[in-house]
Amino acid sequence: MSESPTSPAETHAEPEAICEIRGAAGVITLNRPKALNAVTLGMVRAIRTALDAWAQNPAVTRVVIRGAGEKAFSAGGDIRQLYDLGRAGRQDEALVFWREEYVLNGLIHAYPKPYVALIDGIVMGGGVGVSLHGSHRVAGDRYLFAMPEVGIGFFPDVGATYALPRLPGEAGTWLALTGARVRTADALTLGLATHAAPSAAFPAILDELAAGKPVDDVLAAHARAPGEAPVSAIQDDIDRCFVGASVGEILDRLDGAAAAGSEFAADAAAVIRSKSPTSLAVALEQMRRGRTLSFVDAMRTEYRIVSRMVDTPDFYEGVRAAVIDKDQSPNWSPAALAQVDDARVAGYFASLEPELDMPGAAS
Repeated sequence: MSESPTSPAETHAEPEAICEIRGAAGVITLNRPKALNAVTLGMVRAIRTALDAWAQNPAVTRVVIRGAGEKAFSAGGDIRQLYDLGRAGRQDEALVFWREEYVLNGLIHAYPKPYVALIDGIVMGGGVGVSLHGSHRVAGDRYLFAMPEVGIGFFPDVGATYALPRLPGEAGTWLALTGARVRTADALTLGLATHAAPSAAFPAILDELAAGKPVDDVLAAHARAPGEAPVSAIQDDIDRCFVGASVGEILDRLDGAAAAGSEFAADAAAVIRSKSPTSLAVALEQMRRGRTLSFVDAMRTEYRIVSRMVDTPDFYEGVRAAVIDKDQSPNWSPAALAQVDDARVAGYFASLEPELDMPGAAS
């Protein structure tokens, strides 16, 4: 999920996700450029069907996924559709999307063949879910990663519970609570990307992968150093400030660093204070629990959370403010962190019956 905009319903001459075999490669093209390739249930199902078939096809020795257009790899899930379903009291239908999306994330994480994401432009929410968990992640010149869900009353999902706590230091907590945007050099430094390459090289990379050349050799040949990573200058501040046991403690640490002259800390504190208090508390609990969870358990945890969030007001209010009315003035409920108690947060993580089934996913 993300706060990506979704264009009105479109008539597609081609499928929303084009899945085809090119030589040795199974190639997936996210094909909704006018909607920034926002992920739909139809796309999830098409990708799942293709991946299942290619896993059994000896002629396909690697998978490549990319986004159509130049603006976005995928700017998240189709949140307008999910908002409309929830508002109409059709939460069960919305949960079908998340359930199948999370199963797809698990399939990618456990995929038995090299899975190469060529990521150029925006990658958020659902786009992260179909790229980050693969074996190879190539960041282009326009790469722009974020998990901004707490800003729309949601939470960092699609495997963020597993992936973000495993980034260096407290970088994952910082990204989860602020929705900070990360570009190519930072992505490589943090491990969000495995390689950086010029966007202009992406067609050649695809051609060489389709020709069956060794995946690691192809990516190494086109890799380019993206320059100094800005995150390196603030990593110490991130690690000092984002270790708090509560969002309130993190804000106290940030305020203290800001008073001592840290512009980063002042900006981060202001951003956090604009987000949904409930989402912030849930996201921090995710980051703390996620460190010791298997991938499968992390996805089951996320399904527990989303199964509760579809019945609470902040997601709908956040989408209203960001996407529907675009007034950027959400009225969160509750409005203050102090009003979000531990029992309320724990409720999002409570067991479900039945739990999310993750067929074929490795831990």
